[in-house]
Amino acid sequence: MAHPRIETLKKSWHEKRSVTLVYILLRISVVLVMLAQIFNGNFENVFLCVLTLLLFTMPGLLERKLDITLPNTLQIIILLFIYAAEILGEIGAYYVTFPYWDTVLHTLNGFLCAAIGFSLLDILNRHNEARFHLSPLYLAIVAFCFSMTVGVIWEFFECTMDQLFFLDMQKDTVVNTIGSIMLDSTGGNTPYVLKNITDVIVVQADGTQTALGLGGYLDIGLLDTMEDLFVNFIGALTFSIIGYFYVRSRGKNKFAKRFIPVANNSATPAEDPADKTES
Repeated sequence: MAHPRIETLKKSWHEKRSVTLVYILLRISVVLVMLAQIFNGNFENVFLCVLTLLLFTMPGLLERKLDITLPNTLQIIILLFIYAAEILGEIGAYYVTFPYWDTVLHTLNGFLCAAIGFSLLDILNRHNEARFHLSPLYLAIVAFCFSMTVGVIWEFFECTMDQLFFLDMQKDTVVNTIGSIMLDSTGGNTPYVLKNITDVIVVQADGTQTALGLGGYLDIGLLDTMEDLFVNFIGALTFSIIGYFYVRSRGKNKFAKRFIPVANNSATPAEDPADKTES
């Protein structure tokens, strides 16, 4: 008798061949990277590889535990997102090599989180035992707010890690013009503007002076945070619009179906005016 995991893999191969193929190829790649990191003695990256392998199992685990079906396109995007963030971004240093790598991932994160938030209510909305019916606009707004909340919490996490462990998760930005009321010599509330900044000299407590040599003033994470939240906004808004039209044209929007999980035991609620509440 075949091992249960082998049977599960065979079933996945027949039902979700594209997802299974991507899953296997990415796992092989992560294992090879992990072996290389072990050989180099970089055990922090080994931990990231182990974490990535665990995260790869989450979509399948959620399907089984919540009795839902994740569309193939959504599952592949999730797997590629995890690989791009942990293996390419952190270990491969793509965050540094490619300036817009982090921006693209935050945009995609906003899209995916909106999909999750939308699906949580949409599945309940269509469940046999549900006793309410939420309008498409309400679902879209909840998906958008859910995604933005996740984005804000992540920025809180990045800020905390930077303050406690100086990890520079909120990447710094070099700017050439700043305005601050702290530079107002009168002690008032008038911002003093410095333009055409080409360098900044840092003076430490022991008198050591260091010219940063970055070509401008070093902004500590603020612009990076705002950019991350803005692209998260774009991703969340994009999916919320897709989700809105998906509900408006239930069963007809094939494009939206690629990103929205469905419950295996769900069905369209009965049109009972006593049980229907429009939001």
